[in-house]
Amino acid sequence: MITKQIKITDIAKQSDLRDKMEMFEEILSNQPNAKFGDEACPLVHTFADGMYIRQITMPANTFVSSKIHKTNHPYFVLRGNVDVVTEDGIVNIKAPYWGITKAGTKRTLHVKEETVWITVHATKETDLKLIESEVIAKDFKELEEYRKENCLCLGQL
Repeated sequence: MITKQIKITDIAKQSDLRDKMEMFEEILSNQPNAKFGDEACPLVHTFADGMYIRQITMPANTFVSSKIHKTNHPYFVLRGNVDVVTEDGIVNIKAPYWGITKAGTKRTLHVKEETVWITVHATKETDLKLIESEVIAKDFKELEEYRKENCLCLGQL
């Protein structure tokens, strides 16, 4: 297996952006009209053979901070328009669109139009709390521990 070499400056940039995203999330959470979970963005949970399908509907003119993803998985944007801040930069996504979320991804979104976003996760679980512990890291420290325990590389050529 050939792994992509990471420069120290790349790690510093990544760490700096992670700090800024967490600071932005902290600022958002302290706003008087801040909402969390289903109250802010309704969720629909669906299960199929070995899959958990999660649909989130995000209202227009809001900011949303995603969780930290432990696993690679597909996502589909069925409706809407969002600007997405990731460690790779700012990307505008307009529906219809699909992509692959890489393990370690955390996103900050500026929702320009009501957006419906679906993720699909491989799991045999049907308990939402167990699924979340399986596919979501509470913080970047937990993500790094998970990567070490599961021998996940930062990238491959």
